[in-house]
Amino acid sequence: MRPHPPHTGSHWDGSPRHTPPRRSLQIAANSPSRLLRTGQTGRCRHCGNRIDWYPRPDDRPIALHPTEVATADVSQACRWHLSGGIAHPHDDGSGWCRIPHATLCPQQTPHSRTSNPRLTPLHRQLALRSRRLIDTGAFTPQPRTPATAAPEGDDRHPARPVVRILLVNYLGEGPIEDIRCVAQTRQRHRCTHPILDPARSAGRWMLLPTQPRRGQLTLPDTHMAVYDLSRLPYAEQLRWRAQRCTVHAATPAAADLALAGWQPFDPLLHTAHIHTQLPAPKQHRPRRR
Repeated sequence: MRPHPPHTGSHWDGSPRHTPPRRSLQIAANSPSRLLRTGQTGRCRHCGNRIDWYPRPDDRPIALHPTEVATADVSQACRWHLSGGIAHPHDDGSGWCRIPHATLCPQQTPHSRTSNPRLTPLHRQLALRSRRLIDTGAFTPQPRTPATAAPEGDDRHPARPVVRILLVNYLGEGPIEDIRCVAQTRQRHRCTHPILDPARSAGRWMLLPTQPRRGQLTLPDTHMAVYDLSRLPYAEQLRWRAQRCTVHAATPAAADLALAGWQPFDPLLHTAHIHTQLPAPKQHRPRRR
């Protein structure tokens, strides 16, 4: 007697199997933020608690607490709301809002915490979770060490260089050779390719003025080392600003799994990253035969 296996579209008893259609996750072409929702989640490097990254209107990232809180429990200066994937520094008139993680982080200094007693239980909950992660070895906090400027005789490349893109100075998240692409691969992982392509024209190191912003105090007439990309084509500079490799720059439909690490350079806030000397060119030792 030959067995009769049930049809793939039915259960073992013959009842129909309703399988919902699979839909691929896509990014709208008119979306102001091309970052996937799964790519915004991260961990605070100081306390280990979960945070959500969102871009602000000035393209700078901000870490928000992953859940909403009542607007009445938060001061006016700490209220944020989301609109189109962008975080705005005020409430939207509803009874709920988002709050920056820095106001609740257990590792923050006491003067940076909110003084509202209604948020004390939430702060205590994050502190207990952080202590549990540290005790179990699942998380190691990074110490808060103030950044120090490199000595004048240091010929190494800056750890966080100042890059000039489309006539605007940005502060990089790491050395030029280590800045990775933020696009998503077909395996749904972040691309491992750097945005610096040896096969294409690269920028050049130059000494340029600090260029203080409007409304800032007058700074001394000093020059700093800047990785200038102004002589590259317009499309190439857009690729650098979007922080995409040459492969994903040709596929704009691919989503981003991380925020671009560029920060608008501020000569007053980023004084420790100002280098007054050009980095020495890397010397390539000849191979021995």
